[in-house]
Amino acid sequence: MAVLTRGKSFLDSLITGDTTLKNIFSSKSGVGDTPHEHECSPSDTRKWIKELSALANVVVGHCARILLLHPEELQRHFEEEAPASAKDPSKYALHLLEYSCFRALSVQAQVTDHLSDKEFRRLTFDMMLAWETPGAADKPVLKCEPETSTKESRSEDEEDSALFYSDLMSLMVDVESTVGLNAFARIAPALHTVADSITVHSQFDALTANTGGRLPFPIFDKYVAELDKSIKAMKNQATPALVKALQLGKNEKLIDTDGTATTQPVLQHVGVSTWPGRLTLTDHAIYFEATGVVSYDKPKKFDLSADLKHIVKPVLTGPWGARLFDKAVMYKSSALVDPVVLEFPELKGRSRRDYWLAIIREVMLVHQFIRTYQLEGVGKAEALAKAVLGIARLRATKETFHVLPPRPESLLTYSLGAEMPGGDFILAELANSLCSSGRGEGQASVVSVLDKYQDNKIHAISAAAIGDNFRLLTPKGAEKIKEAPVSVGEILIGETTPLEKAILQSRDNNKKVLEAQATIEGVKVDGIGTNSAVLQELVIPLTAVMTWLQSIYLWEEPLKSITFCVIGCYIIFNGWVAYWLPLSLLLMAAYMAYVRRMRDEAPIKEVLVPSPPNQSTVEQLIALQQALTQLEALIQAGNIFLLKTRALVLSALPEATNQVIAILVGVAAVLLIFPTRWLILATFVNVFTLEMPTRAESTRRFTRRINEWWYSIPVVPVRFLKPESDNGSK
Repeated sequence: MAVLTRGKSFLDSLITGDTTLKNIFSSKSGVGDTPHEHECSPSDTRKWIKELSALANVVVGHCARILLLHPEELQRHFEEEAPASAKDPSKYALHLLEYSCFRALSVQAQVTDHLSDKEFRRLTFDMMLAWETPGAADKPVLKCEPETSTKESRSEDEEDSALFYSDLMSLMVDVESTVGLNAFARIAPALHTVADSITVHSQFDALTANTGGRLPFPIFDKYVAELDKSIKAMKNQATPALVKALQLGKNEKLIDTDGTATTQPVLQHVGVSTWPGRLTLTDHAIYFEATGVVSYDKPKKFDLSADLKHIVKPVLTGPWGARLFDKAVMYKSSALVDPVVLEFPELKGRSRRDYWLAIIREVMLVHQFIRTYQLEGVGKAEALAKAVLGIARLRATKETFHVLPPRPESLLTYSLGAEMPGGDFILAELANSLCSSGRGEGQASVVSVLDKYQDNKIHAISAAAIGDNFRLLTPKGAEKIKEAPVSVGEILIGETTPLEKAILQSRDNNKKVLEAQATIEGVKVDGIGTNSAVLQELVIPLTAVMTWLQSIYLWEEPLKSITFCVIGCYIIFNGWVAYWLPLSLLLMAAYMAYVRRMRDEAPIKEVLVPSPPNQSTVEQLIALQQALTQLEALIQAGNIFLLKTRALVLSALPEATNQVIAILVGVAAVLLIFPTRWLILATFVNVFTLEMPTRAESTRRFTRRINEWWYSIPVVPVRFLKPESDNGSK
C-alpha cells in the first residue's frame, strides 16, 4: 500500500487564519515573534536531515514552514504514514522530498492568485531541482562553517543547523538552474493549473524546444506568469454585455474570443458571400456574431455538447469559391444543412486557424468523452475544467514564445488522448478516477475542504481552480465544486496510479510508433520510376511464386503438373481442404521462426534496388499520362461490366437472360444433388486441366464462344444530368 500525502491540522490554521503565501515566504526567522506566533510557526533553527542533499534540505525546510511544522516533525509524519516500500534506503530521500513537496503544494494551490506570486514559482522550480538530486550522496550538503570564537558556546542543535533558507537558496540556484523531464513530469502535475499528467511530457517538450531538453527558470517563470494571465483573461473576457449578448448558460464558461479587432476579423463564408464578425468559444458551444452597422447581429450558436456527429477540419477558401488559402476551419453536424466555414486571415502562416482548430476540437472531444463514460455532476465539471485549463496552458505556451507550438493538440488532454497509441486506455482510467471521486450534489453540501486531504489523498481540483480562484463558475456552482472532493487521480508516494501506468505504457508505444515512422521517412523516395523500381524489387518473391504456379497451370512441365494435380485431388478426396489454410499459416510461421533464429539478431540486410534510368520532367509527365490512361481504361471496363450485368437482370436481351436463368437453375440443382466434396474435386480437375495439350483447343473454342456471347449483350444507356443552378452558392 503506497503512502498518500496528508494534511489536516495545518490546513485548518491556514484557512481560518490570516496567513498568506506572501507572509509564509517573507518570514525568515522566528526572532521577535510573540509566544502565540512561535507556537504556530517553527523556530528559526533548522536541523539538517542527513539523508537529504543540501538543496533538498532547503526545499523541505520551506515546505515545513508552509505546513507550520518543524522539518523533523514533517519527517516523523512521513515515517509514521509511509509503508516499508516507500522507506527503502535507496529511495528514502526521494520519497521524503516528494511527500513534503506534495503536502506543501496542496496548501499553496488553495491560496488565491498563487500563480502570480513569483516566490511561489521560485519554490516550485526549486522543488524540481531538488527532485533531481534528493539524496545526500547525490549532492554534498553545504553547511555554514561556524566561527572559532563562538564554536564552544553554540549548542549541539545550532552546530547542525543550516544557513537561513533565503541565504542558501541563491547559492543553490547558481549551482543548478535547469531541470529535466522527469523532475518536471513528477512535480508540475501536482499543481493542476501548471501541468496535466497526460500532457506534461508534451508541455515540457514545448517549453524546452530551444534549450536542449533542459528547462531554465526564466522560461518556467514566464510560462507560469503567462498562464496566470491566460486564466484571468478568461474571466475578464466574460463581460456582462457579452454574456447577455450570447445568452450563455448558467454553468457555461467562456474560453476565448476572436475577431474583435478590425485588423484581424473572422470571416464566415456563406456561398460566395463573406461576413466578418466576432467568434466566441465556450466550453459548450461556438458563437458567431456578424458585424452590423452599429453593433453585432444576433449570434449564431453551434452546440458542441449535444451528440450531433460533429466534424471539424481545416479547409481551403478563396474568392468566388476558389480553393487558394489554407486559413479556414469547416464545421458541420447533423443539425446543419450546410457546413459552416470560418476563415482566420493573417499575412503569414496559419497559426490563428491552427489554434482555433485545436481548441474547438478539444471542446468537441471533451463532450464526446463525457457522453462515452456518462459523467455527471462533479465528474463532468472536472472533465470540462481539465479541457479549459488545457486550452489556457496552450495559450500561455503560445504567449511565452510568441509562436504556436508545432503540434498544439499535444498540449490538450483529450486531443492527445484521441491520437496517442493506447490513448483510449488513458481516457478510460481518467474516467474511472472521475467517476470514483465525483459526488452527487446532495453529498457535496456536507463535504468540507478538509475532506480533500482525508484518507491520505491529494486531489487535483481543476474544477475548483476554475470556479473558485478565477470565478469562471457561478458562486453557487463554485461553492459546490470547492466543497466536493473532486479527484482526477491520487499522487502516490513510491508507486504509480493506474492512470500514470496507462500514460507510461502509451508513451512506450508512442516511442515505437515514432521509431517506425522514422524508418518509413528514410525509405521514401521521389519519382514514379524510382518507386516503381522499389516495388518491383519487393514483389520479386511473390512474382516467382506466381510464375511457378503459371508454369504448372500451363503444363509447361507435364511431370510437375501431373504431380501437383494428383496431390491436389488426393487432398480434396480425403477432405483435407479445411486443413490447407492452417497448414499454410503454420509453415509460414515456421519459416519466419527459422529466419529469425538464423539471423541471430544480426542487422537486417538492405533491399538492393537497381537504379532506374534518369528521366526528364517531360518523360515523367508522359509516364504519368500513360498510367492515367490505363487507369481510365480499367474504370471504363468495370463500368461496362456493371452495365451489361444490369442489362441481363433487366432482360435487355431476352435470349441471353433466358440462358443465364437456365444456367443458374442448373447450377443450383447440381449443388443440391451432389456432395460438396465431389463438386470441389470436379471443379479443381476441370479448371486445372483446361490448358492440357489434349484440351487446349476445345478450351480456346469455348472461350471464344463465351466472349462472343458477352459482346452481344447491350449495355443500359447512361444519361448525364446538368447540375442544378444554385443562386445562393454558385
